[in-house]
Amino acid sequence: MSVRFPLRAHGRYPYSAIVDRPAVSWPGGRRLAIYVALNLEHYAFGEGLVEALVPGIPDPDVLNFSWRDYGNRVGAWRLREALRAAGMPVTLLVNSALYAHCPELVAAFRRDGAEVAAHGRTNSEAQAGLDEDDERVLIREATDTIARHEPRPPAGWLGPWIAETERTPDLLHEAGYAYLLDWCADDQPVWLATRGGRLLAVPYPQELNDSSAIIGRRVGAAEFADMIVDQFEEMLAQSAGQALVMGVALHPYIVGQPFRLRHLRRALDHIAAPRTEVWATTAGAIAAHWAAAAG
Repeated sequence: MSVRFPLRAHGRYPYSAIVDRPAVSWPGGRRLAIYVALNLEHYAFGEGLVEALVPGIPDPDVLNFSWRDYGNRVGAWRLREALRAAGMPVTLLVNSALYAHCPELVAAFRRDGAEVAAHGRTNSEAQAGLDEDDERVLIREATDTIARHEPRPPAGWLGPWIAETERTPDLLHEAGYAYLLDWCADDQPVWLATRGGRLLAVPYPQELNDSSAIIGRRVGAAEFADMIVDQFEEMLAQSAGQALVMGVALHPYIVGQPFRLRHLRRALDHIAAPRTEVWATTAGAIAAHWAAAAG
């Protein structure tokens, strides 16, 4: 495959060195904003895309389907308890199919005051490869379903599998979204250019993510908890010079397993301990403050 010169570019944002940017701070002069993104996902049985604990099993893949279903039946409820105990706000990334499958789960987090952001219709599909009309329908159906059940339409979007077409930010901006979590190129929010205006990219973690770390790289439960603590301590030190964002991405069928949850509780207690420099919040609050303060 040949490469064109000059290199093909996305055109969504220009290069910017983090050490050369104007100073911005979070509410109250705090320096490090931290949020937990809890992915609530629903999968089809025996078809479509999958997250697999044991790969290569032919459909109907009862083993991996049951493992994923454990997340909504058990893991998410245990994680809810752990997050509440730590006093940690939650950004809930919701497949809209959950409102038909287990609406009581989303309702429980709603009662806790969680922010509900959109995560497509289901993780059995991805946006990549869709034509514009089909992608617009996917976004509209997911958005409308959430809006019917929640007090307000979702402000944020994370695409299933973080898979986009070349038009995804354009369509999300046109659908009224304020921020997008797919672009993970920075430790501060970044404005994306779209054909109709700007859309804010809030940092979402690919490394500090139980799916990529534990399932992808086979990181152990204790090591994943240590990663959260180490990321927090290093970013807290770095944030002395400028405001930063730290996200933690969790999936109930992974870190909601009891032996992993035991270690996660330790990490949550560490990062949620009261500190004058830290703002424990949601992705939506981060986006809203950044747009007002640095827009």
